[in-house]
Amino acid sequence: MYLRELYELAITLGMEADPRGKVAVEKILQKTKAEYEKLDAEAKEEFDLAKLTNPYADTRISYGEPELEVKRLITGVDVDVADLMLADQLRRNGNSIDLVISHHPTGLGSVRFSEVMYMQADMMHALGVPINVAEGILQDRVDEVKRQTMPSNHYRVIDAARLLDMPLMCMHTPADNNVQKLVQRHVDSANPDTLEDLVKVLKEIPEYKEAAKRGTGPNILAGKKETRCGKIAVSMTGGTGGPKADIEELVKAGVGTVVEMHISDEKLEEAKKHHLNIVIAGHMASDSIGMNVILDEFEKKGVEIVPFSGLIRHRRW
Repeated sequence: MYLRELYELAITLGMEADPRGKVAVEKILQKTKAEYEKLDAEAKEEFDLAKLTNPYADTRISYGEPELEVKRLITGVDVDVADLMLADQLRRNGNSIDLVISHHPTGLGSVRFSEVMYMQADMMHALGVPINVAEGILQDRVDEVKRQTMPSNHYRVIDAARLLDMPLMCMHTPADNNVQKLVQRHVDSANPDTLEDLVKVLKEIPEYKEAAKRGTGPNILAGKKETRCGKIAVSMTGGTGGPKADIEELVKAGVGTVVEMHISDEKLEEAKKHHLNIVIAGHMASDSIGMNVILDEFEKKGVEIVPFSGLIRHRRW
């Protein structure tokens, strides 16, 4: 496959698993195109053209020619300069490495990371939170994340990729969409009664089972083993953790338990205050699940996958 085809396939798989629905995401793209056409020449020059066909700002080809043929790639949850140097050393040692894929975003994907958070409003709305409330409590959190990422050295890894001539791609939200879809379906089909049952159900998923052996498996952070789950919401996409204020609104909407990748101390205390159960499934394992769904499709197209940097590889085909 060509690098462009891998990138486009990742976007397509992300849209198909998007909690907003593919039709809704396509409407967002249409709206973006219409807004672009109204821009003046100066604004168009600075516009991120990827937004016309890609609804996920944190997913893109960071370095490399789109028509590069990719037969073998190496991929991990995080890719830093050291990881690129490892990939380059493997290549120098005679191991074919055509592409490095990072789950977490790099470059412009990191700069525009906060833009994908707006989907969280639709996720809250689907759980019963009024859309006006969801959008209202989300904006401050989006602004906070944008401020937090501003000082980052966003292009350090890309500069290294360029100097090493190592093609680099990142795919974040498409993978997160897929882990949320897979885990929510698995939990719904099992219908666990207590939090202890829920943890056991999560460990039926191979990546979580392996993570448990590594000491990083699912954990109950709010609630007790014997506490009943109630309505379970899996929240694993939308960029990063949402606003603290969503805890109270989710409880009002009837949610009893939230399964997440990670949670801040501040938000955890808010959950305990409102008696919302929190089960942390695990960050690396959850990211691995979403990545694996997409990597399986790459592999079906004949691309060899080499996992590294925290990725727990499990094949589902």
